[in-house]
Amino acid sequence: MKQKVCHITSVHPLEDIRIFKKECVSLANNGFDVTLIGCGENAFETIKENVRLVSLNIPVKNRFQRILKRANGVYKKAIEIDADIYHLHDPELILYGKYLKKKGKKVIFDSHEDVPAQILSKKWIPSPFRKVFSLLYALFEKITLNKFDALVSVTPTLSDKLRKINPNTFQITNYPFLDEAVLSINPSLDNSIVFAGGITSQWLHKEIIQAIDRTNNVTYNLAGGADKKYLEELKLLSGWSKVNFVGKIPFVQVNSFVCQSSVGMALCDYSPNVGGKTGSLGNTKLFEYMMAGIPVICTDFVLWKEIVEKNNCGICVNPHDIHQISRAIIELINNKDKSREMGLNGRKLVVEKYNWTTQEKILLKMYNKIK
Repeated sequence: MKQKVCHITSVHPLEDIRIFKKECVSLANNGFDVTLIGCGENAFETIKENVRLVSLNIPVKNRFQRILKRANGVYKKAIEIDADIYHLHDPELILYGKYLKKKGKKVIFDSHEDVPAQILSKKWIPSPFRKVFSLLYALFEKITLNKFDALVSVTPTLSDKLRKINPNTFQITNYPFLDEAVLSINPSLDNSIVFAGGITSQWLHKEIIQAIDRTNNVTYNLAGGADKKYLEELKLLSGWSKVNFVGKIPFVQVNSFVCQSSVGMALCDYSPNVGGKTGSLGNTKLFEYMMAGIPVICTDFVLWKEIVEKNNCGICVNPHDIHQISRAIIELINNKDKSREMGLNGRKLVVEKYNWTTQEKILLKMYNKIK
């Protein structure tokens, strides 16, 4: 009989790439009976890629209702599933994980973020209370997560923290799927740079636009859902005239959009959530550019420098130094041979190492260990 697995999220979209496409579909394709429960605008149940999707419509008026009502709602539905293994994806579900353990279930907590560090950056929490809340949450993790059957992290620093709480911690990183269509495309040699993802201040688009304003004939191809206030600020910059903003595009079109440019931009800010200047491997952006066969200009995180500089597949810069960013763009745009070599180096790395197939093996190892 197939082991029944239930993934639960009260926050992420039902078809979140990491949760649904990577983890749930991988499990379903390897002999597990998988259900994913989440929240959305409509209530429905369907089967997609051998995964049972259950969407609950639980209206909420604010963040606190989301934490309380949606978490409780998905938990009640999860009990009905009566799975053997429950895989939780949000901090507000940890308490319900304790209840599931008392019912004799196997429980996994998937920590997508370093939550204690993330709390320090939460603007909706009054600044005098952030450190206190961060410490309280860290204490809560220590007294609850050590009882779970396994923990999951996306990056080395967080894995090390969680392993001190629960030695049965697995690092399953957000490396991209290998896209054969993209791998067959020759890298672009035009004068454009690209970003596809969240148009938020975290990705320092203002600095990138200020940098291209210092260049000649460079276009910034930009795609993604935008924070409206931030987008209006970007449009006021003189360099906005060099931006080709296409808005949000379907996930299946992201890789082909990236391939139309010659340099990928991944300037993530030094926030506590990504370990400050250490950085994180939890975001796929760097690896998507590498798979497209184009060089990257990225933040000089310790973790990213070990990949990018060591393997000569891009240039790492201080993301707040406009001069450094501009100089790196000009260097790669003007030196086509160097750009082509860096791009192909990155593509080779993704094919050999930095792809979801390598992480799927770790996921299956974890499940087979605890089932």
